Amino acid sequence: MQQIWPFRSAHHLDDADLEQIYLVSGDLSRPWVQANMVTSIDGAIEVDGRSRPLSSPADQRVFALGRDLADVILVGRGTAIAENYRGVHPNEVNAERRRRLGLSPLPAIAVVSARCKIAPDSPLVTQTEVQPIVVTTTTAPEQRVAALRRAGADVIMAGDHCLDLHATLTELAHRGLLRIDCEGGQQLLDAMLDADLVDQLCLTIAPVLAGSNPSTATRAPRHLTLTSVLHEAGHLMLQYRRRGGEVQADHPRPAV
Repeated sequence: MQQIWPFRSAHHLDDADLEQIYLVSGDLSRPWVQANMVTSIDGAIEVDGRSRPLSSPADQRVFALGRDLADVILVGRGTAIAENYRGVHPNEVNAERRRRLGLSPLPAIAVVSARCKIAPDSPLVTQTEVQPIVVTTTTAPEQRVAALRRAGADVIMAGDHCLDLHATLTELAHRGLLRIDCEGGQQLLDAMLDADLVDQLCLTIAPVLAGSNPSTATRAPRHLTLTSVLHEAGHLMLQYRRRGGEVQADHPRPAV
């Protein structure tokens, strides 16, 4: 993988280089959201209901780094089920990185479901080392909410009939979860973009023609600036940042 723009050198990027590119350093005073998505060159965002067929080792490397640098991973229920989500588990790389950067040992998973349709025996709840979070509404069936709480989930009420994403971020912030890595799916990402809540968009374009309707797949948040272009094996990883989304750091973290 090489950095094409802004150009620094022709050498292949190691983990320290990537960390410098994607790290949001400093102490945050508000929630800061990075969104991740992958698309084919003709605009498909999934194949047979899953995004993994569009991914690559380079894309997965950046995807994993986004998790390593986050306090919480925000994902929609449909994507969590289709992609078989479960809690993040430690390994030598993420443990060292998060310890060095002063982050918690592991990020939490926060699943968005307006009707609280997450089973208490889901791997999201049962296969995790960090308390899972379910974001739902006050009109979700009480029995579902109670069952998830008995199973150990932290259930957040954000909105009445529709999810309130501003309230969601506020509740996450109250739990000390300010670095938010939004992994989709499309409905959640669209809602985050419509609410102008995305500070940075990390978009991977795969060299694949998948034949899907591209009308919304490559939609970008308003007022974004292209901040980085990475390349490997025909895959482009583009980083965009919302104007005014810069972090004001009173106490910067140590340089890597």
